[in-house]
Amino acid sequence: MSPSRFLDNALCPVRAKRERRKEARPGELLEAALDLFVEKGFAATRSEEVAARAGVSKGTLFLYFPSKEELFKAVVTENLSGRFAEWNREYEEFAGSTPDMLRYCMHSWWERVGSTKVAGITKLMITEGGNFPDLAAFYQREVVRPAHELVRRVLQRGIDRGEFAPLDLDQAIYAVIAPMMFLMLTRHSALACVDGAAPLDPQRYLAAQSEIVLQGLCTPAGRRSAAATAEAPWRPAPPAMPPPAS
Repeated sequence: MSPSRFLDNALCPVRAKRERRKEARPGELLEAALDLFVEKGFAATRSEEVAARAGVSKGTLFLYFPSKEELFKAVVTENLSGRFAEWNREYEEFAGSTPDMLRYCMHSWWERVGSTKVAGITKLMITEGGNFPDLAAFYQREVVRPAHELVRRVLQRGIDRGEFAPLDLDQAIYAVIAPMMFLMLTRHSALACVDGAAPLDPQRYLAAQSEIVLQGLCTPAGRRSAAATAEAPWRPAPPAMPPPAS
């Protein structure tokens, strides 16, 4: 930092803080937008509300994001679609069995996406996607298709290694995705999803669902491998990948 800049910051801390906030504004805007989209939905969220929550003017918001649609796409990219490169790298580095990978995949998705406010984006697309076809097409292209391809890679890995029986991958991916979608929806619409008689514990639910899926997928050799680690902690030692945010 130059001496003059140092003196400016020291003598005028208010201006220095304002300059730092200007640099941080895109992230603050995306965070505010995510909160409001999840709370109110896309149609009910107004651009000026996002700007106000982020502590900037509406003009500043439009400087970074020319429309509410572009803002929503940026939120999706920041929190979901922009993470697939990382998740695919974790897939490549995974050294354990495919049953272990699938278990980790489901639990890790819950920790990183399903249990967070980011899961509200999926609920928003379910409820409002039909009214905004451009956003629905964007979400399908940037999130749904990469998510399905990642699950497909997991299942194909198991088939190639003789751990999973050959099967119709186009349909089998939904056996993995559907339990995770259900669990995510319980966070936002619990009364429509569970009877309330017994608490739905996410970790127990995912453990049960992963074993149900594995029993249908595994070959005899794969079942022996899956059974050997079924009672162990679900997180394997090697790095692994989370599944889709669907």
